[in-house]
Amino acid sequence: MDFFDPEAVFRVVDLAGVLANGVLGGAVARQLRMDPVGFVVLALTSALGGGVLRDTLLQAGTPVALTDPAYLMAAIAGAFIAYLIELRGKWANRFLIVIDAFALGCWAATGTSKALGFGLEWLPAILIGVATAVGGGMIRDIVVGRVPAIFGGNTLYATGALVAAVEMAILYRLGLPNVGMAVAIVTAAVLCTVARRRGWRLPAPGSGACGCRAGPAANPPVSPAGPPPARGNRAGPARGSTGFPGCVPSAETPRSPTTTPPRLAANRGGRSGPPWLSQERTAVATATVTGSVAA
Repeated sequence: MDFFDPEAVFRVVDLAGVLANGVLGGAVARQLRMDPVGFVVLALTSALGGGVLRDTLLQAGTPVALTDPAYLMAAIAGAFIAYLIELRGKWANRFLIVIDAFALGCWAATGTSKALGFGLEWLPAILIGVATAVGGGMIRDIVVGRVPAIFGGNTLYATGALVAAVEMAILYRLGLPNVGMAVAIVTAAVLCTVARRRGWRLPAPGSGACGCRAGPAANPPVSPAGPPPARGNRAGPARGSTGFPGCVPSAETPRSPTTTPPRLAANRGGRSGPPWLSQERTAVATATVTGSVAA
């Protein structure tokens, strides 16, 4: 009797990932204050979009998401969970992240193995695997008018799918598809979870950084107008500047911290103060004298 059925384990991970991504799609709908229709549409897009994209590119007939009712039911269940419950707790967020990371490797391996089974070479098969893993979230972001999160600014995600797809392609060629599926799932889950925990990101153009989190003050962003003013300068923004950090005065109105305004320079050293103050004192004195004479 076989106590361990790899196919059953992979199916559980697959459906759990569909459910988790349905919840994530519903969470986006909640952020945008959508009605139940929006919840269901975004949940289906997020949970099943990658598989539908894979089967469409492979021309493999009707997508599996439409022939197996379990996928539709899991995605719709995720939509209603997100609609009824606002998942804002720390542990709920961590749970969804971990389940999504496991499903990422599962979907990348499934897409890669299916593409290899259709006779594709290793490179297009890997691309199909990555598209299967991240396609749903990418389509969801495009539907709501956002730049897809996998395009940058977030921790490693598509990279985990790429690593999982490469592992699956190698082990599939070696005749070990089940081992490749297991290794891909574990590797993607560990990589994405640790990257989320430690803030690992791919470097941006011109950053010269490794993508690791260095703390909030290690490499602060600098405005194109110039570097921020030095600490300890309490004089505030100079005239001609925008007043925001990272901006400097314009070249037309240079100011030095030791420069004295012209209207104060003429009265510096005396007790009369600036001209406008002398004029106010003269006006007050005149009014006082006039009032005394009238009395």
